[in-house]
Amino acid sequence: MTDQQAAHGSRATDTVRLAVVVAALGVVFGDIGTSPIYTLQTVFSPEDPHPVPVSVDNVLGVVSLIFWSVMIIVTVTYVLLAMRADNDGEGGIMALITMLRRWRGQRGRRAALLLAAVGIFGASLFFGDSMITPAISVLSAVEGVKVVQPSLTEWIVPITAVIIIVLFLVQRRGTAVVGRLFGPVMILWFVTIGAFGIGGIAGNPSILRALSPTYAVGFLLGHFGIAFFALATVALAVTGAEALYADMGHFGRKAITRGWLFLVLPACTLSYFGQGALILTDTKNLSGPFFLLAPGWARIPLVFLATAATVIASQAVITGAYSVASQAAQLGYLPRLRIAHTSESTIGQIYVPWINWLLLVSVLTLVFAFRSSAALAFAYGMAVTGTITITTTLFLFIARARWGTPRWLIGVGAAVLVGLDLLFVAANLTKLIHGAWLPLLIGLTAFTVMTTWQRGREIVTKARARKEGALREFVEDLRANPAMTQRVPGTAVFLNRGKETAPLALRANVEHNHVRHEQVVIMSIETEPVPRVPDDRRIGIDHLGYHDDGIIHVTARFGYMDSPDVPAALSLLDPADTEGPLDLDNASYFLSKIELERGHKPTMAAWRKHLFIATSFITADAADYFNLPLDRTVILGSHIEV
Repeated sequence: MTDQQAAHGSRATDTVRLAVVVAALGVVFGDIGTSPIYTLQTVFSPEDPHPVPVSVDNVLGVVSLIFWSVMIIVTVTYVLLAMRADNDGEGGIMALITMLRRWRGQRGRRAALLLAAVGIFGASLFFGDSMITPAISVLSAVEGVKVVQPSLTEWIVPITAVIIIVLFLVQRRGTAVVGRLFGPVMILWFVTIGAFGIGGIAGNPSILRALSPTYAVGFLLGHFGIAFFALATVALAVTGAEALYADMGHFGRKAITRGWLFLVLPACTLSYFGQGALILTDTKNLSGPFFLLAPGWARIPLVFLATAATVIASQAVITGAYSVASQAAQLGYLPRLRIAHTSESTIGQIYVPWINWLLLVSVLTLVFAFRSSAALAFAYGMAVTGTITITTTLFLFIARARWGTPRWLIGVGAAVLVGLDLLFVAANLTKLIHGAWLPLLIGLTAFTVMTTWQRGREIVTKARARKEGALREFVEDLRANPAMTQRVPGTAVFLNRGKETAPLALRANVEHNHVRHEQVVIMSIETEPVPRVPDDRRIGIDHLGYHDDGIIHVTARFGYMDSPDVPAALSLLDPADTEGPLDLDNASYFLSKIELERGHKPTMAAWRKHLFIATSFITADAADYFNLPLDRTVILGSHIEV
């Protein structure tokens, strides 16, 4: 290779890396990048039940506390530490849960079960975050019209509602096309807020003293009665930190780290310090310091840019909710949900209709109930700090179990990082009656649904196994009594939960119809605790003791981010293993449908039985979920009590 070719290759690599960073800027940083719109304003808001008095020391203390909270929680906890813990490249709280489940299989079963339950609650809180983020983000941006034209105040809620409705209506079309615009828009956003921040700092450079941690510590210790309550709104500065970690699988750690350190962190810091300088200059600027940083001619364009940025922030968290729900379903914490892939090139771009409409109704309810970003802020912090605390805790356990990190170092990390997180949680608990109860209620509801589904699923699986009977014994009976069934041409695929029991549909076909196909494939789907399974590990075959009777068991393995496509998996089978090629173009697929009934056995509390049965009604059609051809799919039912 010549020097010229090497240089060209290097430039191509740099271009690819830059493109990934730009894409990450458009998806990952929307939530945390729009926090400057409302954070500082909310801290000093008279609507706060514990407002911070405006004084030079308090402004310096608050700005310093915001800066160092972002540095410790986002830069240290997430960017430098948590993002080192990945599950085959995937990050986020669900990735930590799957790693804990893997550890449970090795040792520490009780501890891992408890931590996994805590992790599920953290994922449940994320659903609260995904409901509150679009409401508070879009509201805060549209509220900029008050600064431009106070007479438009009454139009803020209706305009916000229209934007949110349009946002959710276009979800079915996917974000592939719009996504190309996200990165450049967010770059423009960060450059703009950074530039306006510099202008504010130039007007009162004394605000730069807040870069010293002594102001944050002094404010926290010297005015603890005020600072403690202020932490509840300071936490708004770190909203979206979980997104950095959760989206690591899409963009990689390096791209996210570079985007954060070289653009997002400096821009947000400049904006916070610029707003602080503006407040120091004139306390009248408390009404909207973010928008007042801009000169008069730029405020209307800034409102439009802020609205675009908050829509992007909302898009990121909505997509995150789809991913969390999809992964939870794959791991057995939710029933099968209908999932549509909206991009042929990006597997992570999915659309989950049931979650979409649930979020739309929830977000609109929040907008009309709270009617201002300041009122919603009291609820927002609880969801954010709760999720961050749980993620930090799970990471520390993973660091000890996976890397053997010394206990003393884990102890120091817990004391500093978890201690700070718990301080934020405690501060937000003081806002319980002012809205902090909302994300806790959403989280507890989602947690109850997921754990009830997991428990009910275990009960149904055991009851179903008893009704199905042992697979090998059933196959042995078929072989010993060939006259009991008539063999008909063709291929039949029976989906089953494992290879220990006989599919109910196969048993019904033999016992009632007295027929079996020339080629019988009993297929089980396994979801492994990894994001994706490569094709060379997709299929496992068991001939159930014989190689020439046309009955085989196939195990198809999928990751929790894979789409379970049964025909595609079957096409990977070697004809030598199936006594000739399967006629997949004409194969019949058999499903066993279970009708649930509430029984009298004390398997669960009565209310949980009702909840489990009610949740089962949102289960997606199995044929659609497994990508089966509807015109060749047969469904046979059976009743099971829970």
